[in-house]
Amino acid sequence: MKSKDIADEWIRMTFTNDPEFVTNVTMLMLFSREITVSYMTPIGLHHMMYAGHHYGPGPWVSRGRQDWTSVYFHRADSIGIGFERTSKGSNAVGQYFPEVRNTFEKIESCPENLLLWFHHVPWDYTMRFGRTLWNELCFQYYEGVNGVKAMENEWLKMGNYIDKERFDKVKSLLALQEDHAKLWRDGCLLYFQTFSKRPIPEQYAKPEHDLQYYMNYRYTNVPGIR
Repeated sequence: MKSKDIADEWIRMTFTNDPEFVTNVTMLMLFSREITVSYMTPIGLHHMMYAGHHYGPGPWVSRGRQDWTSVYFHRADSIGIGFERTSKGSNAVGQYFPEVRNTFEKIESCPENLLLWFHHVPWDYTMRFGRTLWNELCFQYYEGVNGVKAMENEWLKMGNYIDKERFDKVKSLLALQEDHAKLWRDGCLLYFQTFSKRPIPEQYAKPEHDLQYYMNYRYTNVPGIR
């Protein structure tokens, strides 16, 4: 079955058979993954999680087993960011068939959603849409938060289709997701900014707190965390 068909069936079994509700919420679900990628793992970044759980950012995490730390995965420095997994680095690309390996090996042909997984990229590298890598990173993080807000707005239209209890529960979870998305965006950008030395573009609202706030933030509203 296609992803859309699976989502449609799940919605019908869980909420309602109303076609308008099924159509709208199916699209919300299908877009939700890429929205989350934008504020958690943009451009191929990976393993940026808070120490102890995965609900918040922790790009500064450096304690413990090295290859489990965030700094091991992002390799940010004054030059750029990303893990060099090409033949010039760890040569992880050597595990792939030649056609795929050659695609990932070259920064020009590597898909942008995997770029920082395979390459250590300069902050001023020009991306596909003309933004520098730094500005593209900012764009992705802010788009992630905007995407969560869009999901919240879409869900607000669904109140007449299901019972209030389930409507309010999903509404509260999306509000919590927005809060977490902002923590990811602001914490990560402020941390990476210590390496890039570049400003967050003027069109974006600036983080509400300084970097230390996000580094010292303690989570009390996630499963298993008291």
